Amino acid sequence: MTRGVCAATSSAPSEAAPARSGAGGVAALFTVPSRGLLSIACLVQFMVVLDVTIVSVALPSTGAALDLDIAGQQWVVNAYTLTLGGFLLVGGRAGDVFGRRRTLCTGLAVFSAASLAGGLAEGGTMLIAARAIQGLGAAIIAPAALSLITTTFTDDRARARALTWWSVTASSGGAFGTAAGGLLTDLLSWRWVMFVNVPIGIGLLMAAFMHIPSAGGRSERTALDLPGAVTVTAGVGFLVYAIVTTRERGWGSAGTLGLLACALALIGAFVLIEQRSRQPMMPLATLRNRTLAGANLISWLLGGVIVSQVVLISLFLQQVNGESPLRAGMLLLPISAVALPAAFLAGRLVRSVGSRMILIVGPLFGAAGLLWLGQLGEGDPYLALLVPGLVSTAGIACCFVPVTIAGTRGVAPRDQGLISGLLQSFRQVGAAVCLAALVTVAASQSTALVGEGLGRAAALAGGYDRAFLVAAGLSMMMSLTALLLLPSDRPVPRGRDFSPA
Repeated sequence: MTRGVCAATSSAPSEAAPARSGAGGVAALFTVPSRGLLSIACLVQFMVVLDVTIVSVALPSTGAALDLDIAGQQWVVNAYTLTLGGFLLVGGRAGDVFGRRRTLCTGLAVFSAASLAGGLAEGGTMLIAARAIQGLGAAIIAPAALSLITTTFTDDRARARALTWWSVTASSGGAFGTAAGGLLTDLLSWRWVMFVNVPIGIGLLMAAFMHIPSAGGRSERTALDLPGAVTVTAGVGFLVYAIVTTRERGWGSAGTLGLLACALALIGAFVLIEQRSRQPMMPLATLRNRTLAGANLISWLLGGVIVSQVVLISLFLQQVNGESPLRAGMLLLPISAVALPAAFLAGRLVRSVGSRMILIVGPLFGAAGLLWLGQLGEGDPYLALLVPGLVSTAGIACCFVPVTIAGTRGVAPRDQGLISGLLQSFRQVGAAVCLAALVTVAASQSTALVGEGLGRAAALAGGYDRAFLVAAGLSMMMSLTALLLLPSDRPVPRGRDFSPA
């Protein structure tokens, strides 16, 4: 397995014919079959990312309608990110074993059905359960879509261009989600943030049957490691729940310590299962590869910072500044939208300076913006939030393309599903854990400030400021990880330029 992960790309069959090397490899990005496949993969990632941000803007309205407190509202987000993160490795390996078109279509059906159920939910429990199943569907489709790209576009320049489109589409999902969530919630109801996925999912399901070949894309593996997936998902779930409930229990309480012990035991069981399994979900040898380990750690931090920033800014606008969901979504739109040009820029720069340099510099800009956001106060004008939000988002969004390139470079086609799932799994678990931790930091600080006599809005502002400062620290850790763990990579040679207009 180690040889398979670390070896140069082999001749194993893929779902579509790989893009050839040289100028023809880049040109293949614009052939009709490749363009159709790339469009489906990008739109799948758009939908996966959309469902994080579109729900975050609707949380206050959802909580009021279904009588969910702030912890319950947080679980509407976490139920999705936890099952997404926990089962991404199984989803990635399923694409390798059963074929990527079959896996993708199955996941789209699950995702669409769960979205419909969530929109029809009559209580918080039903909504959270639907979000968890929705996350399972997303865990199936996300790595299948990414591995379709990485196995089809094998030339460095072609892959960099394809991954740029993939990252930009994902970023546009975040930008569109904030605006669409506010618009749908204000004009219709919070239920439409779930219903909107149904026609998108059905359309993608039909397109997959038409544009993705059914043959190929299987490895010699014949089994999925479900015990490993269940234990790691449960372990992360206990960890997040322990963090979320520290506000009521306290860090040193028996309840918190017991939950943390359960989390460690389950994660330890996962390690033992992976060591003994003949076909492990995540061969531990992959993490001994320095580049893969560094890319996965950066993905973990990247997911935590980008998701937490969106949720924290949305809550700040609504709870401190008193904005409606619609206005909050519209005010968030330019902050989220700057991720698009940033991802395009990163896709171009990676060919001249390499992925490592971008992963060192980009997070430093992200940290600078987050430190600036950490100075916000009650009554500050929108411009005081907009400028640092643009800086932080641009810096962080620059990391999506290079971290994916760094993590998948040199991986054999038969393992692309596994590594794609691994990268995205770390990103989504990081999002769940970091969001839980940062919301807890904000809530604890706000409670302390209320106890000191501050008004509610000022105390909430102080709590979110503290969370932004912690997020800045996480962004700086990304830069440090790239500096220490990623090797200096040779820039992709310049050639014919097919930059999107």
